[in-house]
Amino acid sequence: MLSPGRKKRIIEKFKIHSTDTGSPQVQIAILSEEIKELNEHLRSHKKDFSSRRGLIKKVSERRRLMKYLKREDVKAYDDLMAKLKI
Repeated sequence: MLSPGRKKRIIEKFKIHSTDTGSPQVQIAILSEEIKELNEHLRSHKKDFSSRRGLIKKVSERRRLMKYLKREDVKAYDDLMAKLKI
């Protein structure tokens, strides 16, 4: 779970306009950070299957948002993938 401050920094970095909190770019960036955190957790807690299920759900949600963004705005998709190094 991301701390509110960390989430706010991610929103500030990836927002499109001043009041943006829900654009696909912001959602993908937040999901990417949550996925990184869950990966670290699962490295040390190998038998935590409920967290593994949550990780799989987050990965599929991010993949769905990435497909949507690529379909709607290829340039924004390429920029985001470069920033996130995915």
